[in-house]
Amino acid sequence: MNSQDAKRVLETALICASQPLPLREMRVLFADEIGPDTLRSLLDELTRDWEGRGVELVALSTGWRLQSRPEMREYLDRLNPEKPPKYSRAVMETLAIIAYRQPVTRGDIEDIRGVTVASQIIKQLEDRGWVEAIGYRESPGRPALFATTRQFLDDLGLASLEQLPMLSGAANDDNPLTHALEAQASLLDAAEAPVADAADAPAADAAEEHAASPEVASAPDAIETVEASAASADATIAPPPPLPEEPAADAAPMEPHE
Repeated sequence: MNSQDAKRVLETALICASQPLPLREMRVLFADEIGPDTLRSLLDELTRDWEGRGVELVALSTGWRLQSRPEMREYLDRLNPEKPPKYSRAVMETLAIIAYRQPVTRGDIEDIRGVTVASQIIKQLEDRGWVEAIGYRESPGRPALFATTRQFLDDLGLASLEQLPMLSGAANDDNPLTHALEAQASLLDAAEAPVADAADAPAADAAEEHAASPEVASAPDAIETVEASAASADATIAPPPPLPEEPAADAAPMEPHE
């Protein structure tokens, strides 16, 4: 099969795929007759072929996907005028802390937010497929450690956690979020690996991908950043089901830890 025919097959598979297509599945298309380097070359060509159109080929955490460009959103929204449900501030605060501080326990989130985190908030994020427990901290009670998922990256159109936007603004020495997140290491120590290879990594290695994050200026900045990214994701993914009203427990002041 010549390269032009191979590119046509690959393009067809990407158009018809309902999920991001990882490198290993692309190789199945050609019965492993085409190697990873050739596939990446074909993907680069397809990326250039789709430049200037309303659809773009992007590399995500779990593979490659053809998706609409952000500027097409206002037109596509006319086909589906229903607005996606808005997440409560408590949910967005929790998600932002997990995204920029992971892995964290529920107690860590409560220390940063200053209020009790209702179990329903964590469940909502887990049901959305954005957060998961990746292990347990070796401390009294062995609390679960929460981190974001590959689905979270895919929905936000990101290939890795390092692509999360850096938060701007002057640091506030009195902000608890600043103290909790400052001087953190890189999100992914092994980010040099190609995206396609990362998509093929075993699930058992997921915990190793969640390291501490770069500095965060303030909680409002983190919330606005994740909200903006989540909003842009709605242009390429189906809107999630409506979330129930926030439990009253989350608004209560946090009890001091014993």
